[in-house]
Amino acid sequence: MIGWKRNFFTIWAGQAFSQFSSSVLQFAIVWYLTDQTGSALVLSGAAMMMGFLPQGVLGPFIGVFIDRYDRKRIMIISDLLISAASFAMVIAGWMGKLSTGLILVVLLCRSIGSAFHTPCLQAVTPQIVPGDQLVRCAGYSQALESVSQILSPVLAAVLYSSWSLGGIIFLDVAGALIAVFTLGISVIPELSQGMDQGKVQVLREAKEGFLILCTNKGMLGLVLISTLYTLALMPTSALFPLMSMSYFNGTSTHASIEVVFSVGLLFGSLILSRWGGTKNRIYTIIGSFLLMSFSLFVSGILPRGGFAIFVVCSWLMGVSGPFYWGIYTPLLQSNFEAKYLGRVLSLSSSIRLISGPVGLSLSGLFAERYGVEKWFLIAGALVLLAAFLCLAVPAVR
Repeated sequence: MIGWKRNFFTIWAGQAFSQFSSSVLQFAIVWYLTDQTGSALVLSGAAMMMGFLPQGVLGPFIGVFIDRYDRKRIMIISDLLISAASFAMVIAGWMGKLSTGLILVVLLCRSIGSAFHTPCLQAVTPQIVPGDQLVRCAGYSQALESVSQILSPVLAAVLYSSWSLGGIIFLDVAGALIAVFTLGISVIPELSQGMDQGKVQVLREAKEGFLILCTNKGMLGLVLISTLYTLALMPTSALFPLMSMSYFNGTSTHASIEVVFSVGLLFGSLILSRWGGTKNRIYTIIGSFLLMSFSLFVSGILPRGGFAIFVVCSWLMGVSGPFYWGIYTPLLQSNFEAKYLGRVLSLSSSIRLISGPVGLSLSGLFAERYGVEKWFLIAGALVLLAAFLCLAVPAVR
């Protein structure tokens, strides 16, 4: 096997174990909170905010450390800290002091660890993968995420009914240790310049990362358009169960329609990993936006007896996803120097994620007043606008 492939797939295999075990634990924690509190506020509010807000708030500053210090070491430490935070729940359980507050603090700590780990892994990828293979490798990563989304709820349900929460946490710790081992035996080239030199000046270096992003007008435009996409889609994913059970009068089985979305995501990921996208990458992204917008519009106008068509639309939404995400990240990776990638990737992620709470708040109020199905029409219009902007803004096109 070619050297870069051996490196990439060694790291990729370790991350597969870690990502899958973490996903299983996340589902188990949600069900545990459901059993213990039965509070919709805890589940949809605090737990979700703890899951992504730290990454949105801390991202611009975290990128500074990713660009200055050994990225391999940062990922190893992040994996260990995430597993240690989870293990704190086991200790609290043994002492009889496992509370909802502690679980939310653990989710917060895990989110902070992920805020370091995720952009660091994305910044490392161009150091070990040739530029013309980035999209295909992104397709493999998307496929891994899809398989995890399909299987982890099933495994979490089986383990939660037969194991204690502590046993599932041990599974997550094992996954993290496997990821640490594969990182330890991998070879990641050091950056040619810029790491660990002089005193850290977080604000100045974070500002420098922002200015670097601003120098590429096309990529800055795409990041802002992606924020519009996130504003539309993050609330939509949260409203899927409500759409299935409230509007279509379905059962809990109907509410598991996210699995159909994940199957579509896997299908799209496999196509992308084989095809690689159009020569001008932006046209692949526009195609993804148009398919997503069409599926959302159709979902929003369906009658209450149209659940079967909603299932097809959910699958198409999943298919469209990789042709956006699998292109967007490689575009960022290939348009900026490696020594700036930590800041650029973290900053772009923060800009997108901050729009999440705004979208969740707006969609909740809108769905309460006008009906959950109407939000799908709003989301479809926002994604269609994103596609139009990709064509209308010359620097992005």
